[in-house]
Amino acid sequence: MTYAIYVAAALAEIAGCFAFWAWWRLDKSPLWLVPGLVSLVAFAWLLTLVEASAAGRAYAAYGGIYIAASLCWLWLAEGVRPDRWDIIGAAICIFGASVILLAPRGA
Repeated sequence: MTYAIYVAAALAEIAGCFAFWAWWRLDKSPLWLVPGLVSLVAFAWLLTLVEASAAGRAYAAYGGIYIAASLCWLWLAEGVRPDRWDIIGAAICIFGASVILLAPRGA
């Protein structure tokens, strides 16, 4: 369930940030900021649902998922296909996020 929450959080964060990007860099209407803000609030709320012993660890593990989701956004929303280096880098990040999230920890 944690990975599903991370994916949902990543989509919310990317969509929220893209709304600001569209307003600022693509000269879209300021009304883009409304769904952008809602999306960023949803992102923050979703991260609180992750079962982790510390917020920093939850955020660190999320980073790897965010990187992979950003490359999916690049391809699906912006029409730029990730190259092999993007894919290799994302795989390394997801592996690292999994190590952080799933590693056995002593008390």
